[in-house]
Amino acid sequence: MNSVIRGASYILAYTPDMVLHNGTTQTTERTVNPNSEYLKEIKGHLRNFDEVVNYLPNQTYIGNITPDELAEHQQPWSSIKLEGASRFGKYGEIMPQDEFILLMQMCDVFDLVKIESNFLNETKAKLEKHPLFDESLISRIKQGETAETIKKFVDEEHAEPLYNNDVLIGCVKRAHDIDVNLSAHVMLENLASKASNVLALLNLVYKNNIKKEEIDYVIDCCEEACGDMNQRGGGNFAKACAEVAGFVSATGSDVRGFCAGPAHAMIEAASLVKAGVYKNVVVSAGGCTAKLGMNGKDHVKKGLPILEDALGGFAILVSENDGINPEIDLDLVGRHTVGTGSSPQAVITSLVSPLDKVGMKITDVDKYSVEMQNPDITKSAGAGDVPLANYKMIGALAVKRGDIEKKELMNFTKKHGMTGWAPTQGHIPSGVPYIGFCRQDILDGKIKNAMIIGKGSLFLGRMTNLFDGVSFIIEANKGKQESQSAVSEEKVKELIAQALKGFASNLLAE
Repeated sequence: MNSVIRGASYILAYTPDMVLHNGTTQTTERTVNPNSEYLKEIKGHLRNFDEVVNYLPNQTYIGNITPDELAEHQQPWSSIKLEGASRFGKYGEIMPQDEFILLMQMCDVFDLVKIESNFLNETKAKLEKHPLFDESLISRIKQGETAETIKKFVDEEHAEPLYNNDVLIGCVKRAHDIDVNLSAHVMLENLASKASNVLALLNLVYKNNIKKEEIDYVIDCCEEACGDMNQRGGGNFAKACAEVAGFVSATGSDVRGFCAGPAHAMIEAASLVKAGVYKNVVVSAGGCTAKLGMNGKDHVKKGLPILEDALGGFAILVSENDGINPEIDLDLVGRHTVGTGSSPQAVITSLVSPLDKVGMKITDVDKYSVEMQNPDITKSAGAGDVPLANYKMIGALAVKRGDIEKKELMNFTKKHGMTGWAPTQGHIPSGVPYIGFCRQDILDGKIKNAMIIGKGSLFLGRMTNLFDGVSFIIEANKGKQESQSAVSEEKVKELIAQALKGFASNLLAE
C-alpha cells in the first residue's frame, strides 16, 4: 500500500542581524563597496519581531491563514497592518532572534557557540517557558562568557560574531585552524541550518501528537553541506538534528538537489515506507543564512522593508498507510531526465507527463504546488510572480493537450493554482509549503488530489548545465486494502462442501 502524509510543520526564525552580517548580498557589498548607500540605509528598513509575526505570508506559512484567505488580501501585503497575530501557528511558529541564537548553542556539540552571560541568562528564562523545550533540551545550554572574552574570540581567533539588536552578544568559533570547510563562517551557516531544522522537528511531533521514539528515519534536504577538507559535503545533518530533537530510535541521511531536494526526499521517504524498510520517515530541512536579504537592494530602492529577514524550516512525516491520511501515489512520479532539455516548457511538460500513464487530464489534478515564493519579495525584485508564471505554463500545456480551451486559461490558474507565501530560501518554497494545507484539504474533502512539483538549478554548482525537477501526486486515501488470499473464503467453503459431498457419496456407495 502507498505511504501516507501523517503530519507537517513549518517554522520561521526571525534573524535581522544575520541579514546584515551573514546574508551574501550584504557581505559581498561590504567587501566590494563598503561605503555604499545601500549599507547605510538597510538598517532603517529592517522590521521588528511584531511586524514579522503580523505579516500575512508568514502567518500563512505557519498555518494560521490559508492560501485562499491570503489571496483575498490585495498585494503588496507589506503595506497591510495586521495586528494581534500569534507567533504560534497550526503548523509551527515564528521564533525571535534571541531564542534562536540560544537554540544554535543547544545544537552545538563541539563548544563552538559562545554566548555572553547576561544575554544567555535572560534568553534562557524565556526558553524555559517555551512549550517545546523540556529539561533535556534546556540542559544543553552551556555557561555564559564575558563580553571581553567574546570580543577576543572575534578580534583574535577568527570567530564569526553573533549580534542581537546590533550588539555583540556571542560568536561561533572556527572548528579547525586551516580547514576552510570548518571555518567559523561555515560553522555558523551549518549551525543555523541545523537549529532551524531541529525547531521544525520539535514542532512536527508537538503539533501532530507524535511520539519521538516512533520516528525510524530522518532525511535532511537543505542546501547546506557539512564535512571537512577530506569530504566537503559528507553529511549527516539528518542524524545530527535527530539527536538534538530526541529522536532516539532514528537514523538518517542527507539528500541534496538544490531547490528540488525536498521533492526528491519525499519520493525517497515514500518509497522506503512502502517497501517496508521503515514505518515512519521524516523529511526535513532548515534554512539558509546566505539567502537572507538576497533581494534587499531592490527592496530598499523601492522603499520597502527587508522582506527576507527570516530563516525557513519544515518537517513532514511519511508513515505506513493508516487508511485515513492522504496517500503518496508512487505510480505517478514525474522526472526531468538528462535528455529532457532545460527550457521552462520542457521542464513543466516532463513533470506533468506521468498523468498520461493513467489517462488523466491536467485538469484532473485539483491543485498544483510549484515554487510557492512570496510575490511581495519577487515582484519588487523584478522576478515577477513566480507561482503564477508556473501556473500559466501548466495551463498553456493543458491548452496544447486539449484539456482546456484557450479562453479558460486565466480561470485555470485561479482554480488549480495558489498565491505564493513562502520565503525565498531556495529549497523552502519548492512545492512542500502546501503539503500541510494539502493534507488538511484532502481530509476535509475540499480537494481529492494535488501535485507537488520541485525544480532545481543544478547549473549553479558548475558541474552541469542541466536543470532538474521531480513531481509526485498526493491523493485521498483509498482505505486500507487487506491482502487477498489466492482463494477467497467463499471459495474455500464451496470446496469443503464439495469435498464433504463427495466423501458422503463414496460412503453410501460402499
